Amino acid sequence: MQDPARAFMPYPFVPVPHAESGPLSGLTFAVKDLFDVAGYPTGGGNPHVLAASGVKSTTAPVVQTLLNNGARFVGKTHTSELAYSMSGHNIHYGTPRNGAAPLRIPGGSSSGSASAVSHGLCDIALGTDTGGSVRPPASYCGLLGLRPTHGRLSLAGCQPLCATMDTCGFFARTPQAFSAAADCLLGEDISAPRTVELACHEGLFADLPLQSQQALLPVREQLAQRFGSVQILDAPLPAREAAYLAFRQIQGYEAWQSQGANIERLGMQLGPDVAERFAWGKAVTGAQYDAACQLRDTFTAWWQSQLGNRILILPTVPDIAPLLSATPQEIEATRRLSHDLLLIAVLTRRPQVNIPATMLEGAPLGISLLGPCGNDALLVSMATELMQGNS
Repeated sequence: MQDPARAFMPYPFVPVPHAESGPLSGLTFAVKDLFDVAGYPTGGGNPHVLAASGVKSTTAPVVQTLLNNGARFVGKTHTSELAYSMSGHNIHYGTPRNGAAPLRIPGGSSSGSASAVSHGLCDIALGTDTGGSVRPPASYCGLLGLRPTHGRLSLAGCQPLCATMDTCGFFARTPQAFSAAADCLLGEDISAPRTVELACHEGLFADLPLQSQQALLPVREQLAQRFGSVQILDAPLPAREAAYLAFRQIQGYEAWQSQGANIERLGMQLGPDVAERFAWGKAVTGAQYDAACQLRDTFTAWWQSQLGNRILILPTVPDIAPLLSATPQEIEATRRLSHDLLLIAVLTRRPQVNIPATMLEGAPLGISLLGPCGNDALLVSMATELMQGNS
């Protein structure tokens, strides 16, 4: 297929059988090149991993679920190197194009998946979200995107990064495709609140650029009008630097446990930013990791005490996507600010959905709903209802 988005790995196309009928019949999907698909290698965004992969003989269960429900596979998409970057850049393969804002980065690490959907090259795409690899690309590219409850979707047959943070997420451009994919992948929530109650903490919006705050305010009002009044939380937020350090230590330690042996055995040549993160993770001690996990438990308990079964409205990221011409320092600054928002779902293991909300300077900016663990399908239904009501 033609790839004006530079979204797909240039593998020789091998047809993958799918059901002739089903709820996803007529829809196409792409797969981040971390998931195994029979007939294809799994490259993980790195040439050394690709060379060592070989052609896979089995298909990851989450991919097979889409095939069994009638969706047609159209290719494997680029990922940031070893899924350890949020910009979408890959020193080996370049940067997929943002279909909603061509002069701006697509976000990562599920860059190719977001790019493919935003260009209309497929209806649905699978990604992963460890520290923010689905949610920022969804916001930057104007897509619906879900980071599910940790463990809700299978990661069998998927290249790991961080065992206690990795999730399988997905993108869609239309509420119809997003809802259909969610029905097949998630099924029904085991339990859901009897009534939807929303909550918001102004501290999560206060550090956004003023234009972002102003752009998202009408969307917050729409959510309140559609789903009911919003409880304003006013307890001081947990210390951000401590939470961020705990996040980095858990992520870095587990990333090195997952990939360190391969990095050293294969002599992988990594991009400077990715190499620096792995080196940092290698230096995290077991004691530091244990302390970070304890802080994660405290952080989770605080949010549970504040939210209960309420659904939190929060910014997905602070601003629209940085320009392709942004410096590495500017990209890193954006990454750091974004993580104050993104790590809430990561550390609490709660599901979060990005909803395309508004436009700034011709580029998309999303807003998110974060729900109780296990209420993924509820979040999807709320997101699609809001989008369909605005269409």
